[in-house]
Amino acid sequence: MKNSKLLFASLIVSGIILMAMGFTNADEWIVPAKYKTMENPYASSSDDYGSELYETHCTSCHGDEGYGDGKKAETLETSMRELGSEEVQSQTDGELYYKSVIGRDEMSNFEKKISSVEDRWLLINYLRTLAE
Repeated sequence: MKNSKLLFASLIVSGIILMAMGFTNADEWIVPAKYKTMENPYASSSDDYGSELYETHCTSCHGDEGYGDGKKAETLETSMRELGSEEVQSQTDGELYYKSVIGRDEMSNFEKKISSVEDRWLLINYLRTLAE
């Protein structure tokens, strides 16, 4: 009986620890290594098409200027990041590509909607212009 109480208590404590770890890391977005080091082949391009893509696909959540104040933003469970913030802008182009194109959870996958690889990179270039 004593062993079963000890086992039960250990399971409860373990469960609480695992839940706490999950909540602590829930906001962390792990980007695969191949994306972290991915080079932007269009980094020097100043094509305005990236802003059109942003307007079409991103403003509803991220807002006109990337403040996270789009019409859909307050309906989402995910907290919005200011796209011009140091937190976002300090990421590599590959990390931004992964998060913006591949997505996760409430951040949609845009591989089909933005099928051109060049266009995807032009969107990343535009995101760089949102720096504060």
